Amino acid sequence: MLNSYTSADKVLLAVDCIIFGFDNEDLKILLIKRDFEPEKGKWSLIGGFLKKDEVLNDSATRILNRYTGFHDIYMEQLYTFSEIDRDPVERTISVAYYALINVENHNEELIQNYNAKWFSINEAPKLIFDHDKMLKHAISRLRYRTSTKPIGFELLPEKFTMRQLQKLYEAILSKELDKRNFISKINSLDILIKLDEKDMLSSRKGSYLYTFDKEKYEEKLMNDFVLNL
Repeated sequence: MLNSYTSADKVLLAVDCIIFGFDNEDLKILLIKRDFEPEKGKWSLIGGFLKKDEVLNDSATRILNRYTGFHDIYMEQLYTFSEIDRDPVERTISVAYYALINVENHNEELIQNYNAKWFSINEAPKLIFDHDKMLKHAISRLRYRTSTKPIGFELLPEKFTMRQLQKLYEAILSKELDKRNFISKINSLDILIKLDEKDMLSSRKGSYLYTFDKEKYEEKLMNDFVLNL
């Protein structure tokens, strides 16, 4: 019985992470320039290989922490890519995850150390292997999640304006939203706390700042809803 697997084919299992960020204006993707062959000098998603003593989620968490410095990151398993010729070096299956982080809190030193860079999703360069396909899947999943769950807690600063929240949704959905309709639908979720503070940089009168009601936010995440923006 101990030798029952000896005749089975051996393949590598990679974990690739599509890391989204938001800079108050645009949805971003964190990419890394490869410093080894194949495809040396070209842009890639951030990833690594599953270790023998890891489950997939632990591997994704390790990789995300290495390149972002964060331990508590929203992530979701996306899809498994198993095309035979997807990696020219060796037969490799990849499990892709997407993650959401606040760009402002990201460690700039880590970006420099790993030759990484934030790109607008609309201006991202061509990626190696099937990484463009992974990114396309991730954007599609994020847009779907935006219509079924409240999005923003992971991508926005702790305090934000309603305009910042609307800009986030517009960046994810790639379309302009009617201001009054957006505010009405967001307020109907009852997940925001309006603060007495104002952002005085946004206008002469200033714009009220909001924060998420974490308890209500988590409750909404547990239940599907339809926002229909």
